[in-house]
Amino acid sequence: MHASQGRSAGLGLALASAFAFGGSGVAAKPLIEAGLDPLHVVWLRVAGAALVMLPVAWRHRDLVRSRPVLLLGFGLLAVAGVQACYFAAISRIPVGVALLVEYLAPALVLGWVRFVQRRPVTRAAAVGVVLAVGGLACVVEVWSGLSFDAVGLLLALGAACCQVGYFVLSDPGSGDKAAGAEPPHPVGVIAYGLLIGAAVLTVVAQPWGMDWSVLGGSTGMNGTEVPAWLLLGWIVLLATVIAYVTGVISVRLLSPAVAGVVACLEAVIATVLAWVLLGEHLAAPQLIGGAMVLIGAFIAQSSTPKAPSGPVASGVGGGSGRGAVEGELSARRAAT
Repeated sequence: MHASQGRSAGLGLALASAFAFGGSGVAAKPLIEAGLDPLHVVWLRVAGAALVMLPVAWRHRDLVRSRPVLLLGFGLLAVAGVQACYFAAISRIPVGVALLVEYLAPALVLGWVRFVQRRPVTRAAAVGVVLAVGGLACVVEVWSGLSFDAVGLLLALGAACCQVGYFVLSDPGSGDKAAGAEPPHPVGVIAYGLLIGAAVLTVVAQPWGMDWSVLGGSTGMNGTEVPAWLLLGWIVLLATVIAYVTGVISVRLLSPAVAGVVACLEAVIATVLAWVLLGEHLAAPQLIGGAMVLIGAFIAQSSTPKAPSGPVASGVGGGSGRGAVEGELSARRAAT
């Protein structure tokens, strides 16, 4: 009974995490349309969340010495890179489309494994890649000559590539377990990733040039005026801090595989929220294509072969499609 209650609680937290992550783009887009640069919105999100997570970073300060490469990879790619590309993408294309393009990341990881590492992949994995790519063709409506903004699509693809880069650099943790050492605590890695991401984005986004007056006004969400500060609080607290923490706890109560299945609902939630709150409608072929992307991404992610023994890239293991943190968060938790 106790185990059953734990699974129920884990499932609830996984759903809460998927909902929280799925709402990030919906809350950010009105701020961008109100006049804030996408990079400034990303900086506000990351810097605000980093400030909240400072006590966690201090508690896990030993990670700075023991895992500097992992922290840098998470901060530069999974935090700064993914979110900057994603928020820039949603300023040009619908939220649901941008997130679905990001779901190509597991397929791209398999491409890295097959063509760069020259390791075989399973037939199921190949089927997953074909489904994901075919679904993406439906989402972007290739038969109408790419009716979406090409730059926006490239930015969304850039977010997927940043995820792949982090996956490749991540330590799958098997070496730690084999040596009898504890793998890095995922919440600690998140906290330092946010701090590093905030530092990088401060240099890139230059927030001192931001139009701060926008945050004192209101923004439109499908005809309804919403205070800008409320949307910012949504992005920082709900879509970042709470989303990450509930995601970590849910995986520990369930498993990475089960939580990964629930995490696929993020794209569905983001699409529905964008439909209801922003009035962004997707056509029937795009909805079918989106389902194909999610199914293909799940198959590709589940079928990615385990990393071979030995280091890959500067002593950091990789190639499994999930790193030490991703094993706790499920593969695309850094994405949005």
